Amino acid sequence: MNWVWLFIAGIFEVCWAVGMKYSHGFTRLYPSLFTVGTMLASLGFLALSMRSLPLGTAYAVWTGIGTVGTVIVGMALFGESTGLWRILCLLLIVSGIIGLKLLATD
Repeated sequence: MNWVWLFIAGIFEVCWAVGMKYSHGFTRLYPSLFTVGTMLASLGFLALSMRSLPLGTAYAVWTGIGTVGTVIVGMALFGESTGLWRILCLLLIVSGIIGLKLLATD
C-alpha cells in the first residue's frame, strides 16, 4: 500500500505545480488555495509512504513522478517543447524511478 500512497503523493505534486502556475505567484485566490491544498495532500501521502519505504527511495520516486508528470502537463497545456532530447531525458527519469522501485527493500 505504501507504493500506492507514494504514487498518489506524486500525482498531487503535479497538481500543486500546475496550480502554482495558475496562481500567478499566489496572487489569485482559488488557484492559490488549490495549490496549498494539493501541497499538503502531497506531503501527507509522502509521509504515509515513508512509514516503511526507505527515505531516499521514497523521495526520489516522489520527485521523479512530479517531474515527469509536470513536464508532460507543461507539454500538453502550455505548449512546452516536445523535442527528442527532452523526451529521452524524461525516459531516463522514468527508468530511474522503475529501477528504484525494483531495487527497493520494503
